[in-house]
Amino acid sequence: MFRMQIQSKKKCIWYCSAAVSFLLFLLLNLWCDHLVNMQDAQQMAGRWSEKKDVAQVSCFFSSKAEVTEDTIQSFEYSLKNVLQEASITETSENPSARLWVDAYSADGKITLVNGRNTLDANAIGIGGDFFLFHPLKLITGSYFSGNDLMQDYCIIDQDAAWQLFGSNDVVGMTVYIGNVPHIVTGVVRRPQGRMEKAAGLTSTVVYVSYETLEAYGTNNGINHYEIVMPNPVDEFAYGKVKEGIGIDEKNVEIVENSRRYSLPNRIKTILAFGTRSMNGKAIIYPYWENLARGYEDIIALLTVFMLFLLLYPVVTVIWCFVHWWRHKGWTLKDVWHTGKDKAERAVERRREKKHSHKERDVLEELERELEEDPYADSEFSWLTDEPAVGAETKEEQQS
Repeated sequence: MFRMQIQSKKKCIWYCSAAVSFLLFLLLNLWCDHLVNMQDAQQMAGRWSEKKDVAQVSCFFSSKAEVTEDTIQSFEYSLKNVLQEASITETSENPSARLWVDAYSADGKITLVNGRNTLDANAIGIGGDFFLFHPLKLITGSYFSGNDLMQDYCIIDQDAAWQLFGSNDVVGMTVYIGNVPHIVTGVVRRPQGRMEKAAGLTSTVVYVSYETLEAYGTNNGINHYEIVMPNPVDEFAYGKVKEGIGIDEKNVEIVENSRRYSLPNRIKTILAFGTRSMNGKAIIYPYWENLARGYEDIIALLTVFMLFLLLYPVVTVIWCFVHWWRHKGWTLKDVWHTGKDKAERAVERRREKKHSHKERDVLEELERELEEDPYADSEFSWLTDEPAVGAETKEEQQS
């Protein structure tokens, strides 16, 4: 009796610990989802289409790739033809709807002047719809587009605003870049977290057009390209970008952002532990890619813990099933015979029901005939007490 009580307590502890393990698994899963959703620069595909029929692909170039705006335009033209050949067309009634959207950018440095105040800052020269891919946190103002005809715009962070103007409320004011006036369209909040600083956001960043950076700043050419495009089958977008970009693999790194945090990619990251940080390509990643890669490592580590936490309750459930199976008190043969008996009974009931329906139909037919002519000379006249009309009894015939 005492031994049974001990075993019962052990089982109770086992089951409770398995439940706690599963609960921790769910909590870690929610935390991973939260970390993924924090990466705005990796979520453009979801913002562009809720149907999950598009993919976000990023390309990172070395300085030896020598990517120019002409390179981007040539790729865009070839991509348009590829989509037409694949019969992928825009079905929206909105005339301004687009099948795909892209952006490019370059890292560099630039000098901004406002009166006596001068600021040397890190700069990102943008082209296309850069701020669709990177929805920075605006304190005041708005974004500008790299497709605008006028390229004399800039966005500065809060530190630059204070250093140049002594205030955050500077939208519409003018700064000089290379003696050319540029209008401040917005002020953004630069992230200050540990991961962001490690990714490269340690000092002021200014966003200008690529044309401005190329003309008045220093840079190594376009080194980032991003696109969201139709993805009717897995890796369609990735394959078309890799094929059409036309850059030697040694000078480009291509990433499908929309799948980078999926479970298969997490497993790949785990298996690449120790070699993942080895990079033989002369590519300097921008801060948002460094941030994404850092969170890839964190999420991969959390996934390892999640798998161990899930393994415990799964083993518990399997053990409970095996234990129940061994002590269930019946066999598969019993189930077979029981099922067979039930099937035979069902068939027999169906036959009886069908036979009763036939008998009922015959009786109904007889009743209808009798109602039409109850004294008709027919084979059913015996059903009545009176003889049929015109028929003579045997005694009458003898007399």
